[in-house]
Parts: sequence; structure tokens; C-alpha cells
Amino acid sequence: MRTAYSVETVRAAERELMARLPEGALMQRAAAGLAAACADLLGRVYGSRVVLLVGSGDNGGDALYAGARLARRGAGVAAVLLAPERTHPEGLAALRRAGGTTVSAGSAEELILRSDLVVDGIVGIGGTGGLRPEAAALVDVVARSRAAVVAVDLPSGVEADTGEVRGAAVRADLTVTFGTHKPALLVDPAREYAGSVRLVDIGLELPEEAELEALQDVDVARLLPVPGAESDKYRRGVVGIAAGSARYPGAAVLAVAGALRGGAGAVRYAGPAGDEVLARFPETLVSDGGPRKAGRVQAWVAGPGIGEDAGAVAEVLDADVPVLVDADGLRLADRDAVRARTAPTLMTPHAGEAAALLGVRREEVEAGRLAAVRELAAAYRATVLLKGATTLVAAPGGGAAVRVNATGTSWLATAGSGDVLSGLAGSLLASGLDGRDAGSVAAYLHGLAGRFAARGAPTVAHAVADELGAAWRGVFPTGFRGR
Repeated sequence: MRTAYSVETVRAAERELMARLPEGALMQRAAAGLAAACADLLGRVYGSRVVLLVGSGDNGGDALYAGARLARRGAGVAAVLLAPERTHPEGLAALRRAGGTTVSAGSAEELILRSDLVVDGIVGIGGTGGLRPEAAALVDVVARSRAAVVAVDLPSGVEADTGEVRGAAVRADLTVTFGTHKPALLVDPAREYAGSVRLVDIGLELPEEAELEALQDVDVARLLPVPGAESDKYRRGVVGIAAGSARYPGAAVLAVAGALRGGAGAVRYAGPAGDEVLARFPETLVSDGGPRKAGRVQAWVAGPGIGEDAGAVAEVLDADVPVLVDADGLRLADRDAVRARTAPTLMTPHAGEAAALLGVRREEVEAGRLAAVRELAAAYRATVLLKGATTLVAAPGGGAAVRVNATGTSWLATAGSGDVLSGLAGSLLASGLDGRDAGSVAAYLHGLAGRFAARGAPTVAHAVADELGAAWRGVFPTGFRGR
């Protein structure tokens, strides 16, 4: 599992470690890892042209010490000092001893445009509120250059704890981060600026509970419900699907497709698209009497393509089982009814739906996704899965780490893809996973299936559903054979 910690937590861990180490040892550890990453990216260090963008913080010191290491290996290294009077003195002395030079920000453009590598050490993880004009001008020059760009700990201009980008920011090819990932390295929009991320272990001792966490194959394999020898369809769980309408019968078909491949033993469908569902999936248990008359289930999915059927959504919310609410259901669900539920609720909005629920503009949600998902989870007392290029899953109460998923592909932005995800997550709820696990595991598998279905080209939602089995098997190192 990948984890990310807040600036405050990282700073506290750094202070504790520095108290036990000789002065400067922690920075030397970071600089050694940074220099090695730069050398790997360059391929040939001797004769290469390296420019360091150096601010006044410790990131600037890391860049200077790393630059000194590269200079000793034959690189031509020049440091652009944005705050000459507050530059890390020992790091600057080390660079000069190794043969490095310094220039002012005003005369750096030609150097940057001719460089092979730019090392961004302008602002550290504590930077907020956007870059100052002088730094922003350098960022513009870097964007026009052909140099490879390495960010120190975090690209300058992105906010470490929130992932927000306020104005100009460095777009790195590689970010070398120290001790742990920072939230911005996992969350959009900042994640897009980080490029590849290389984690350098500097010996930090961090709390068990992180701010963010990202599941890996082994975590998903551990959470997936696998039937035992004594299992039957009812013990494996039954998921109900209240979805579709005369106008949107396909939403019901796609939600059922996701649910059938999600690990539950059976799928009950309640709605007006029964004929279409049975034509595609004859194993579905179909009822046209509404959710209350559909029979016993262990979880419900309500909303995809349901149109204006607020009654069906209300019936599902009244059930004493876990409920997933998506699409039209998000608009129709009574907020107080959701808040009053005692069984778990999982809501799965995209940015536009989240904005409507919060009463803000979509752009505000997209710019501050982490804050938005936490706010929604608190407002509705529900687990919230905020869909996007990086999907976020936040539990109510704020005690657990927000889960981040990035297994998807941009080709998943296609009609009906979210319906498949809802069915899959609902099936996992019926199998016994809690809302946070069901949402994050579903997002992980759905993203993998999207990659398999697309293979670098446009795809459609039913193809994503068809690849869920391959995604499921793929997270097991030796293949999935059941138990």
C-alpha cells in the first residue's frame, strides 16, 4: 500500500529524526537520493548541463548538495538563486567547491534553454498560495525548454496537503520525494504536474494512520471476497439493482453487468428495464414491483438511469442494508434520509454531481478534489467515491485515510462506464465489504478493466464489464483459482 502524509506529520517526523542524527545528515541522505535519480535520468552525467532553481528553503539546500555531487562527476552545474541572501549557505559552499557556478534569476533564461536537466528546488512542501512573479517567470522558461525536469520533493507551485494548483507550477518529468509520498503526488490536479515519482527512504518514522493511501494488487487480492467450499449463492450475498427507465434501459443493463462480475452470488433487478436485462443476462432475478417487493438482498444500488423515480430511491434508502447511490439517485436522494440511515451508504458522484450536491461550481470541485470528497462525506454522513482521473474514496467521520485510485485510463470517460462501476461496487457491498473497501476495490478493478478494454484506443462500457474477470484474476500473483 502506498501512503501519503500531511506536511505537519512529515515535519514532526523530520524533527524527531534530526534530533538523533549529526547535523546535516538528513539533508545529505536526501541529496544523495536526488543526485542518483538525476544521474539515472541523464544517463551520461559527464559533460551534461544542469541548472538548479534554488529557493530559500531546505529544498534549495537539497538541490545544491545534489548539484555538487553531479558537478564532481563532470556535469556543468549552475544554480539560479531566487533569494541570494537566504540561500542555504552550506549547500551553496559545497556547490562552489565542486566547481558549480551561480547566476541571478534575471540572467538565467539562456542557461535554462540550453540545459539538459533542470532541478526544481524553488519551494518546499510548505509552500502555499502560488508562486511569486519571479519564480513564475522561470517556470515559464522551463516549460519552453527541452530539458528534463526533476522536482525536489514536490513540484513548485502545487500545494502539498490539498493537491491544489494556484497559478503557475513546475511540470516535472520526475519528482524525487523524501520519506513518504505527499498528498499532492497522488491527487489531481497536482498529480499531473509530478510526472513519475521516485520515493527516497531517509529513515522517517511515521504514524500508522496516513492522510491518504493507495491500494496495490496485494491489498486488493486480500480484500476480494472469494467463495469457500461451503458457499452458496445466498451466502455469497445478493445485490439489488434499482436502475434504468424507459428512456435509459441501458443503464440498468450495464449496472447489472458490473454487479454480476462483482463477487455476489445473485443479482436482483427491480425496475422497468426487466426485458432488456433478461435478454442480456438471463441469470438475473427480475421484479417489476419496485425495490420493496424484489426479495431479500444484502445491498442495493440505486440511481443509474432511473430518471425521475424518486419513490424507488426512497424505498432503497429506507432498507436496512448497505446502499450505493449513483447518477440520478444522487439528485433524487433526500439528504436527511441519507444522514439518518444506520446501515452504510456509499455515494459515487463525478465532479459535476458533487458540485451540485455541495452547491458550488464544478471548477471548484475539480480544483480541490480532496477537500470536496471530505466535505461531502461529512455532509451526508456517508462514504463518498468521487470519480475522476484519480478516484477518491472518503469515509464519514474523517478518521480513516482517504483512498486514492489511479488504475484507470482516460478512455474510461465514456457513457455507461460509471453504471458498471456502481454495479461492481454494490456487489462488493453485498459480499460483505464495508463502503470504503467496496468503493476503493471496485475503482481499482474498474480501472484495470478499462485499461484492458481500451488497449490504447476508444472503448465502450460493456467492454469494460467484460474485462472485469481478467482484472480480478490479474491482482492475484499466481492467477485466481478460488479457494
